[in-house]
Amino acid sequence: MPTTVQRICRYPVKGLSPENLEQTELIPGEGLPGDRRYAIALSTTRFDPAAPQPLPKTSFLMLMRNERLAALETAFDVEQSVLTIRRDGKQVARGNLSLPVGRAMIGDFFAAYFKDEVAGKPKVLVAPAEHMFSDNGERGLSIINLATVRDLERVVGEDVDPVRFRANLYIDGAEPWAEFGWVDRDIILGGARLRVTARIDRCAATTVRPGVGMRDINVPQALKRGFGHIDCGVYAHTVTGGPITVGDTVTVAD
Repeated sequence: MPTTVQRICRYPVKGLSPENLEQTELIPGEGLPGDRRYAIALSTTRFDPAAPQPLPKTSFLMLMRNERLAALETAFDVEQSVLTIRRDGKQVARGNLSLPVGRAMIGDFFAAYFKDEVAGKPKVLVAPAEHMFSDNGERGLSIINLATVRDLERVVGEDVDPVRFRANLYIDGAEPWAEFGWVDRDIILGGARLRVTARIDRCAATTVRPGVGMRDINVPQALKRGFGHIDCGVYAHTVTGGPITVGDTVTVAD
């Protein structure tokens, strides 16, 4: 069975809902186009768009600490730069993230939503060109092997939604944990070539059930108990740009 791309996801706003893509174009040295372009920062976070520096995840609203983010359904209109937030199917906020007033409206919503959890008013940050609000401070992609997730399900004894891992590429057809053997090697998919750079260690963000906003499965603990580590998924950098599409075959380069 060939290894193929089952799902392509980007997260326009760090910590919020994924957006499914049928296809996209990768650029050398960049992450998935439009991924983590925005972030909801704490009121105390300092960020200079003229001289952007990587910030720790604790600078933002995040699932590791603010699990109720997962109860929100968000949609981002790329052409209009409009973020719409729904809860229980009802629109609760909407703002144009390209405009200060739109970002302020979204900040007001999160200030009210997390009034007992965060001090001050959260603010929407916009990543300048050649920057993204990634957890590891680099402009890359993350990959989850669905066979690995199924092996984790065997340990925890219940279904594990792969979206817990907030990957850009979800692949299937490889053996469980095969992706760890790809570190420092290249993989080819569609018209792109990626270099797999590192395993991803997992934090408490993965304990949150997507779409619900409550903690249930202790994923890091299950990984440690079942496999002796807390890693799931790998990071990759784009070496050769090109189009990628759902259904593309993933080949490990010689």
